[in-house]
Amino acid sequence: MAPPVAPIARPLAAALAAFTAWVALACAGGPHRGDPDLVDLAGVAPSIALDIRYAGSDNFVGAPVDGYGAPRCWLTRPAAEALALVQRDLASEGLGLLVYDCYRPQRAVDHFVRWAADPTDLATKAEHYPNVAKDRLFAEGYVAARSSHSRGSTVDLTLVRRADGEPLDMGSPWDFFDPLSHGDSRAVSRQARSHRMRLRAVMDRHGFEPYEPEWWHFTLRDEPFPDRYRDVPIR
Repeated sequence: MAPPVAPIARPLAAALAAFTAWVALACAGGPHRGDPDLVDLAGVAPSIALDIRYAGSDNFVGAPVDGYGAPRCWLTRPAAEALALVQRDLASEGLGLLVYDCYRPQRAVDHFVRWAADPTDLATKAEHYPNVAKDRLFAEGYVAARSSHSRGSTVDLTLVRRADGEPLDMGSPWDFFDPLSHGDSRAVSRQARSHRMRLRAVMDRHGFEPYEPEWWHFTLRDEPFPDRYRDVPIR
């Protein structure tokens, strides 16, 4: 028979048990330290590939973006679970998802706004917006002072072949600010249009709404926090 737990040890034992449970939950895609309403996609759908470019310099700003302290994908649980279903459906076709961006802290959006307001910084123009004047990026819907990404249920992604992880041809790269990137653009090849429609169809089937100017951008139709813009940095 185990000896009785001394009264002073009971709070310590309870705290240890709670911490152990929290760790187990976090490892299974549970809430992270900064915001209990967001989960790490890697814990919910580990087979989804990530390329979180705002955590590095391969993006339209040309530098790590404020708030991206780690290349992680945080989403609301309903959005993460819906993506897991998308990934499951695509597996039967030998395809999968590659995610570029998920939850985006407001401080990152503010970084984009400062960048867009600087007419002297044109270092990434040739790669990301060769045919659109920088001072038109707001008007044409590519940059905004508030982003649905900050609500936690919006994701930027594409399709890849599961066999080698190679992205399918979508007719334009991710974050290419140009009419060519509009979801219904007729300027891309027939194959690229087919790939875009395939992505849109599977995302729609699992509750995601497309954003027409950007073929890669989808928001959960019944997002749980439609009015909450967050600013928890990603770590």
